[in-house]
Amino acid sequence: MTGWLPVRRIPRERPSAPLRGHKLAHPMVSADGTGAGFGGVTLGRASVYGVLADAQCAQGGRHRCPSRWCDCGFYCVHTLGDARALACDPDYRYAVLLEVAASGRYIRYERGLRYARQRVISVRVGRCACGHRARVLAETGVGTVGWRRLVAACLDCAGTRPSLTFGAFSRLLSGLPVRSDTGEPRAAEPTAPQPRQAEAEPSQMSAVPTEALVPMLTAEVALLQARLDEVQRQLARLTPP
Repeated sequence: MTGWLPVRRIPRERPSAPLRGHKLAHPMVSADGTGAGFGGVTLGRASVYGVLADAQCAQGGRHRCPSRWCDCGFYCVHTLGDARALACDPDYRYAVLLEVAASGRYIRYERGLRYARQRVISVRVGRCACGHRARVLAETGVGTVGWRRLVAACLDCAGTRPSLTFGAFSRLLSGLPVRSDTGEPRAAEPTAPQPRQAEAEPSQMSAVPTEALVPMLTAEVALLQARLDEVQRQLARLTPP
């Protein structure tokens, strides 16, 4: 038809290897303590997936994931920096950071992907809520059917709550690398020693011989008395009777 512009299609991508990305998830442990997995932080928060998983529509749809007409599928961002930025949001601050390999059907966005299959490559655990380096994954008291949610905690904050060390959580995930994403809080830099205040200069009177000190002090007292008398006269003049 006259006046219509030809449609330019974006070339179809055919990656030769799974695409790498980063995402946030809640660490989970099974009710019997024999398995571990990850819970979603948004649409998929009611489901738990393992190291290797295929996406399913959270709305119960029977279409293939991901669909352009639905929000289903796994999500990830391209860079580690973007994932850490998301972790600053109060809704996500207690999640761990996963590095994943995405494969199968996918939809590319400006900062990330929505895709059908993923394999978790590694887990990064952030700081405890108190700001110190996390040492364990402690139970939070919440979860979903058959699964209990964990949260990064230092030993003091974990207290007597049931907890898993990073190594124990890794073994439940068939040896998946689990490591801390932050070091110890930076120690305060030692302050430079403050210069000592100069010692007060010795009083000039300390250099006066003792035999001459009494007449000098007597003269000072007489001068002060004269000044006090003058102040009293001025005060009497200014004060009405």
